[in-house]
Amino acid sequence: MRKLFTLICFFISINSNGQFLKEVYNDFLKYGTFYVAGNIGNAKLENSSYFIRTDPDNLYAIPTVIDETTYHPFDYRYGIGFRKLARFDYEVKSKNYYDGTENNKALSAPTSAVKGLEYLFHWERERMNGDEFTNRRLFIRHTGKYHIVKFENRESGNVGFKYSSGEVRGRLPIGKKFSLSAGAIYRTHETPYGYNPIALWLNAKNDNGHAENLWYTLGFEYGYTDHYTSYTTNGKTSHDWIWKDSDGEIVAYGDRDFRDRVFGDLMNRYNKEAWADIDPFGEIAPIVGFDFYHYRSNFWVHGYGNYILPYHKYIKGDEAYSYLHRNCWKIEGYDPAKDGQQWSDYQAGLMFGWKISKSLGVFVEGEYTKFWDKEIFSSNIGINITFR
Repeated sequence: MRKLFTLICFFISINSNGQFLKEVYNDFLKYGTFYVAGNIGNAKLENSSYFIRTDPDNLYAIPTVIDETTYHPFDYRYGIGFRKLARFDYEVKSKNYYDGTENNKALSAPTSAVKGLEYLFHWERERMNGDEFTNRRLFIRHTGKYHIVKFENRESGNVGFKYSSGEVRGRLPIGKKFSLSAGAIYRTHETPYGYNPIALWLNAKNDNGHAENLWYTLGFEYGYTDHYTSYTTNGKTSHDWIWKDSDGEIVAYGDRDFRDRVFGDLMNRYNKEAWADIDPFGEIAPIVGFDFYHYRSNFWVHGYGNYILPYHKYIKGDEAYSYLHRNCWKIEGYDPAKDGQQWSDYQAGLMFGWKISKSLGVFVEGEYTKFWDKEIFSSNIGINITFR
């Protein structure tokens, strides 16, 4: 009897585990797609650029012609991912495979084309016009009849954009085509909006009211050196400074040349280093949204919107550098007497298509997003005429 009981328990355990694995497969893996993809191509061909380098001691000696044309290595992209995203009926799969370049409306619309779990895990490495960067996106959402739960983490290396968010909303269906939602959203950002370190450095004054930092001395901070030179033209002697980098290579033939050719990059470098010392920010705010979806094979409308209300509360990072205090920074520094200024963020999209006849169709597609001081928008409009 003991052996029989053990055997029965064993089979029950196998059956339970099998049922659990089956449920995991149905909920998480079924209809999901794993992909590995990549591509290579020609980089942008820049316009030819040359200049002449003259002898500092003899302006009229035979000069050296310097080719300053930028030659980029070939572009490439390779990535890996796993996705389970439902397409709306009007979205036509453009390829017979997934490679990570797709942009499904499920990633921006408040609600999904189907109820249940959706996700996207994507990572890629890319080189474009000589610049190498990493892109990644983690997207998880569960949509029910009365709730929406979503988490997203995204990095777009080509534009220096990093973003994370998590939101929980209640959902109110009104009929079969329209729904409202409301809840709270947590978001992060790394940019200290309004804070411009190089402007503060350049405008700093000493007790006598004079510039504390002469602009060209920034070059000394990054290993550049200036060397006095003079030359005579038509009996007139001129004076200037030749600039060299840390390797001793000449980079500019005068202060103006150094300002125009080198100093801009140093300003950007200074700002990036100063911003890197500031911890990322996290804020929470209420959010509301709507979604309307009507589809017929010859006529469809999908409109959606999200509105983040102006009641933001920072719970991570130094609030003085946050977007809430973006207008408190002036060239003289931070003004603590100014109060933080709230703001509204929003996103809206519209997809419209009408097959007027078998030969004629019109479509309108557009999306607009405003987060902090960043605006992203895209639109398409057109007419299709098919000759039969």
